[in-house]
Amino acid sequence: MQYLDEDAVKKMYAELPAKYEMARRVFGRPLTLTEKILSAHFSQCWKVSPTRGETYVMFHPDRIAMQDATAQMALLQFMQAGLTKVAVPTTVHCDHLIQARVGADSDLNNALNENKEVFDFLRTASNKHGIGFWQPGSGIIHQVVLEKYAFPGGMMIGTDSHTPNAGGLGMIAIGVGGADAVDVMAGLPWGVSWPKLIGVKLTGKLHGWTSAKDVILKLAGILTVSGGTGAIIEYIGPGTKSISCTGKGTITNMGAELGATTSIFPFDDHMFKYLQATDRKIVAQEAQKHAQYLTADREIETNPEKYFDRLIEIDLDTLEPYIVGPHTPDLARPVSQLAADVKDSGYPENLRYALIGSCTNSSYEDMSRAANIATQAKKKGLKVKCGFLITPGSEQIHKTIIRDGQLEALEAIGGTVLANACGPCIGQWKRADISPGETNSIITSFNRNFQKRNDGNAQTLAFMGSPEIVTAYALAGSLNFNPCKDKLKAEDGSFITLEPPTANDLPAKGFASEVSGYIAPATNGQQVTVIVKPDSNRLQLLEPFAPWNGSDFIDLPILLKALGQCTTDHISPAGTWLAYRGHLDKISDNMFSGALNAFTKTSGSGVNVLTGETAAFSQVARYYKKHNMDWIVIGDENYGEGSSREHAAMSPRFLGCKAVIVKNFARIHETNLKKQGILALTFVDAKDYDKVQEYDRISIVGLGALAPGKNIDVIIKHKDGSTEPIKTKHTMTAEQIGWFKAGSALNLIRQQQEKN
Repeated sequence: MQYLDEDAVKKMYAELPAKYEMARRVFGRPLTLTEKILSAHFSQCWKVSPTRGETYVMFHPDRIAMQDATAQMALLQFMQAGLTKVAVPTTVHCDHLIQARVGADSDLNNALNENKEVFDFLRTASNKHGIGFWQPGSGIIHQVVLEKYAFPGGMMIGTDSHTPNAGGLGMIAIGVGGADAVDVMAGLPWGVSWPKLIGVKLTGKLHGWTSAKDVILKLAGILTVSGGTGAIIEYIGPGTKSISCTGKGTITNMGAELGATTSIFPFDDHMFKYLQATDRKIVAQEAQKHAQYLTADREIETNPEKYFDRLIEIDLDTLEPYIVGPHTPDLARPVSQLAADVKDSGYPENLRYALIGSCTNSSYEDMSRAANIATQAKKKGLKVKCGFLITPGSEQIHKTIIRDGQLEALEAIGGTVLANACGPCIGQWKRADISPGETNSIITSFNRNFQKRNDGNAQTLAFMGSPEIVTAYALAGSLNFNPCKDKLKAEDGSFITLEPPTANDLPAKGFASEVSGYIAPATNGQQVTVIVKPDSNRLQLLEPFAPWNGSDFIDLPILLKALGQCTTDHISPAGTWLAYRGHLDKISDNMFSGALNAFTKTSGSGVNVLTGETAAFSQVARYYKKHNMDWIVIGDENYGEGSSREHAAMSPRFLGCKAVIVKNFARIHETNLKKQGILALTFVDAKDYDKVQEYDRISIVGLGALAPGKNIDVIIKHKDGSTEPIKTKHTMTAEQIGWFKAGSALNLIRQQQEKN
């Protein structure tokens, strides 16, 4: 079956030469690959080049992908706006709502039963509105997109922060909130600030134990979780050619952990072969024909420092395998230093679990390299010394590694295969081996390791590495081990050293034909009925948020002053709460349950200034809402990093939040707040964060003169009646100010639909 519209792709490629010439005239210089692709998707003609980090630019993406957790709210918003059929090719992928408990078959059956109402809603809503639907068990969204839909030079958005995975196939792929997706589904252009550019020059070749995962883990240690904010990371240099297409996807996938808008690799022979192997031969041929438009201009490679805002060089010849964590993906060190770090920091040495897979590392090559280690161990009678879980990325990968023997090798050393879904990577993991609050260590090949991320337990210390490194640690059962040189004790008492893994990046026999699990949209969507029960606790039709009343915000209490890291996982945790992603009222009960209160140094609760009592943040907010009192949030650095989940913006809006004032924002969350009609403000002077006290009241004044680029006055009134004026700034465009005034971006779309 052909999933990608090849005629549309051919048309896009045919237009590239003219669009490239136009862009060369506008920029007046050689172009990076990022600039070529973005320019080819402008929604309007530019006479002068956009300014990096400043100019807000509108684009027409080629397609949209949504996963089941975020698609619920996106589709509910699409329906609320009165829209009927998507204007851009769109797919929904059911991968988030399958909880890992026992094994693939049992877990999938449990998910189908427990989430039937949600899956039925997603299937019928997709069917009705012209959206392709991938059923539960068919695969993780990003692996399926790479296999079926991504193509070099294209541009897509997805309602998941790891959408940049498609950058491994030369596509500009950007994670967004559901409201952004609704705009594009409605046929409207999508906007983002013209990105800064970070160049990563790769030299040498991957070798031995070193894998693509180690490139991005090392880079995380260099850039940190906020170093890529507002930027696209573009990989250049001869080293790019030594990395497989899916390996490139691993690297671009985890660029999200650095705050990057997206990441991208130039078209090469690995991409060409991957397209051919995944039944996109025509796309492969067209890409090869237009290769000069799918790579940076020659001058960029020659003098990269002239064209990038920052240039980082990584020598693959000397790169070691890396391990990052716990609790943050930028706590990075080579494996040779891990044992010392474990000892110095007092981390539990013994591993309770090792987990491989996820959207970051579940390709054929990943599973083959891990299986190579398992095969070596099997020959010596070795078994894993901790729990060992395996998540294939898609049904296509699953069927192929069954046929080619990799799965048998992994199971032979004690591995348990989970469903083709996100599972423990996003907190969908029901553990029975620990008690709540028990400190323990795990190691994964996942992309995120925030506290509570994998199992809901804040005391689980999650380390991350490549699948083959994780497999080796599973055999050792201890973090006090270096797979590159240390020996393992075999059953016969002998000691063995594991050899570096070897594997093909593509199956020699081709990918196994799979039962795809794909359902095409109905020819006539008007005949399809979408049911949302009024008494459902899983789904809830949305009511429009109230528009701005034209007045300043006066004497608002502070619901939360967040201290330190406050990710979207802290604002709106996943795990068991994934069940309520389609029910705004219900899921709002988890609001800020993981956020650290700067005043009390405890998580999830704060003072009710009306009663003086301490309660969960959501309960305090509901009390304020009942008494017609709006409120604000104060945040620290990189506020809202992590997942693209817009519930982290919708729940605060639903419960009465008017503004969030922080030192700085993560990109997706800042946009999500704006989309829902919340003022997203940053301190002009970051030190003003320290002035805010627990019982202060905040006034935001001069809103009638709100304009792009104009600072906003804020007055802090302390408990003793004294006041301190401070300045805040914002990044709203004229259009986004319109969202605020209308109450949300969705309200504007609905108004336009009603006029038509």
